[in-house]
This record gives sequence, structure tokens and C-alpha cells, in this order.
Amino acid sequence: MDLNIFIDGDQGTTGLDLQNRLRGGEFRIRTLPTSLRKDAAARRAALNECDIAILCLPDAAARDAVAMIENPAVRVIDASSAHRTSPGWVYGLPELDAQQGERIASAPRVTNPGCYPTAAVALLRPLTDAGLLPTDYPLVIHAVSGYSGQGRVGAEAHEAAAGGAGAHSLKVYGLALEHKHVAEIEAYGGLAQRPIFVPAYGSYRQGIVLTIGLHARMLPSDASGVRIHECLAERYRDAAHVRVLPMSSAAPMAELDPQVHNGSNDMSLAVAFNERTGQIVLSAVLDNLGKGAAGAAVQNLRLMASAS
Repeated sequence: MDLNIFIDGDQGTTGLDLQNRLRGGEFRIRTLPTSLRKDAAARRAALNECDIAILCLPDAAARDAVAMIENPAVRVIDASSAHRTSPGWVYGLPELDAQQGERIASAPRVTNPGCYPTAAVALLRPLTDAGLLPTDYPLVIHAVSGYSGQGRVGAEAHEAAAGGAGAHSLKVYGLALEHKHVAEIEAYGGLAQRPIFVPAYGSYRQGIVLTIGLHARMLPSDASGVRIHECLAERYRDAAHVRVLPMSSAAPMAELDPQVHNGSNDMSLAVAFNERTGQIVLSAVLDNLGKGAAGAAVQNLRLMASAS
């Protein structure tokens, strides 16, 4: 597998983590030296000379990079949110459905999912596909990410303030209800209505816990907590990187650790259900730099390389 991979934006949190995950592996990795990272001619040449370009850039810069590619043989993985719902781009969540891995493998353009949408879509899509969750259900999604989700500059600022008056323990944001990930969750979660999404940053570096509350009285009659759990377990039975945790009324889940999958490309899903109250909570835990970013890019890269 002698493919030439160019990482554009290699010094951000995703780019750095991606290099660590690929170091000593099966690909030839190219990055630009510091003096040429913002040199348009150097970037254009590198983008057109590689087999697969991985863009770890802000949205506007990612769009500029794609516009620079003139070589039709160059394939792209975009880790930004610039093309998440764009026509002609394949959504890079191999677990989306049974055929998505094949679509990614043969795609010229793959858009890496966002960290929060990876969790939300993994929980929602099997349920909307199975008719267990109405597509117009008034969803409220809450998630807490490690502060590295703010990017390298934001992470460095948090760490510089750690222990001082400027350091936060929890920061809720997105309260204008215009978070850029919402359209992605709606599109790939199989929803007909825009969900409310309330994200937050915690005082730990990386890891995400995302929860979605449901009321059984607003679901189809066969959509019990047990049936929802069975649906998720069946959907991900053979998924290498997604695990559905056991559900037991005798030993209900007591807590979730957002850091349990840090450093990996794995994600855990769980269903909690209180039969007396008729309330259900869906949850997902993943590394925002792993399955939520660089880990997913590596997973997609290997699928694309398998078809090269």
C-alpha cells in the first residue's frame, strides 16, 4: 500500500493527532515545512502530487484547498465541516449503514463527520430507519467535549489559564441555536425537523459524552427501552469500532466517563430506561480527537486505500 498522503493543516489538533496515528505505518506521509505552509504555490503542488489529501483546516481554507486540486486522480478526506452536507461528497461514517463503507472506499471526496454528529447520528439513524423514533420528534441533544474541541489555540489558552481565575470547569455554548453541526445531525440522523443541540466544553482535555432524552409516550407503541437497545445492538453487532453496552434493569447504568475511549477510535453507545417514569436516555462516549476526528480520518483512509 504505497500511497502518498499529504496532510494540509498538519499543526492543528487534528493534524497533529493524525500524524501520531499514522507514524511508522503503511503510508508515505508528506507535510509542508513551516516556511511553506501558507505558500499557495507549494500547497497547490503538494495537493496535486499526492494520492490522497487530508485537509485538517478551517472551513474556508478547506474550500480553498479543494479548489486548488486540478489532478482528477487526487482523492480527498476533508476533516473540516466545509463539505459535510455538500452534494458529491460521501459522509465518512462507515457505520452509517451496511453500504457506507463501500461508498467511502470508492469515493473521490469524503467528508469526515464532526465529533458531536458522530455520536448523535450513531444513536439516531438506526432508530429512524427502524421507525422506532419519529423523524419529527422534538429532540434535545446535550454533549460535553474536552477542551481540545476548541482547536489548538483554544486548548493552549485553556491550559495557560488552568488553575487561575480565567480557567473554566464547564462552559456551555451554542446558545444562539445555530451550531454548524446541527444540519449534519438532521441530514444523517434521518430527521425531518431540526433538533435542539446544546454543547459544552469541560475542563478535561479530550473525550465526549453525548446524551439524548426520549419520552416513551411520544414514541411508537413498540419502541420500548428494550426494543431500542435491541435495535442498536443489532445495527452495530459487527462494527469494529462501535460497542453497544449491555442494558440491565437489575444493574442500571450509574455514570458515564467521557474519557474512557481516549486515544482510540472506539465509541460506546448505551440505553438507560426507567419503566416507571417512561423515560429513556440514549448516550454515546468517544474521543473527540479519535472517532470524532483523526481516528475517523484514518479509518476512512484505510477504506479508500483498499480500493486504490
